[in-house]
Amino acid sequence: MRNTFVIPAVTLLALGVCATACGSDPIDTDQDQGDGSTGGDTTDGGGTTGGSADETKFSFFVTSIEAMRQLSGSSNGFGGDLRFGEATGLEGADKICRTIAEMGLPGSGQKVWRAFLSASTGGADGGTVHAIDRIGEGPWYDRNGRLVASNKAGLLSARPKGDAQIVNDLPNERGEPNHQGVDNHDTLTGSNKQGQYAGSKSYTCNDWTSAVGSTGKPYIGHSWPRSASNPTNGGNWISDHQAPGCAAGVNLSQNGPGGGSSVGGGGGYGGLYCFAINP
Repeated sequence: MRNTFVIPAVTLLALGVCATACGSDPIDTDQDQGDGSTGGDTTDGGGTTGGSADETKFSFFVTSIEAMRQLSGSSNGFGGDLRFGEATGLEGADKICRTIAEMGLPGSGQKVWRAFLSASTGGADGGTVHAIDRIGEGPWYDRNGRLVASNKAGLLSARPKGDAQIVNDLPNERGEPNHQGVDNHDTLTGSNKQGQYAGSKSYTCNDWTSAVGSTGKPYIGHSWPRSASNPTNGGNWISDHQAPGCAAGVNLSQNGPGGGSSVGGGGGYGGLYCFAINP
């Protein structure tokens, strides 16, 4: 039975639970798409990082293990069932992103957030959904205003074409490097290296509705590469290999595809990439 997470009323008012606020995102008017530097806020607007928060540009993060545990109500996270009270896995995953964005930087939950996930259905005329088509056109920045990628072309390589400080250790909602000394790089995408549906519902845990281990082996990307000296070695951020299964589970010590039947069996906890479609 799924655990129920109760969000305080104040947070709900700030989030995309609102029917109107989600349609009026703060739009960045700064045209800088170079090195990810920002002329925005120099004060910390929330979260725990000591960096300089930039709510206007904040448009990308990896969901931290702490946030995934908190929202799922389980130390094992969500596994492959990301519905989170919604009708579909994609809708639930988007809600997870929106909720965690607000936790990381208050006010950011009013943006339209999308999880970087593919699925077999939910697209035009009920067709497939490609993760790369869900996230807008860019540019995207982390919580502290550092460039992740300027456009989709900048995402379609082993590592995003952004600020060198962050592309080999993609930051979480607090603007922190997500690696933090443990093996947690496996991040759910259900996608091939072009960010497209990989061709089978078994690669998406039945379109992100199942936490039964035997449902499938979802495709994952690496939020940081296995080899720091060679980021292309086991370092594709979108699609590197399959997780062992769809069950909820955390493994922070094993490299490679791993064993067992959980989304975290290869080194992770079932984290997600989240993008705001209008930075």
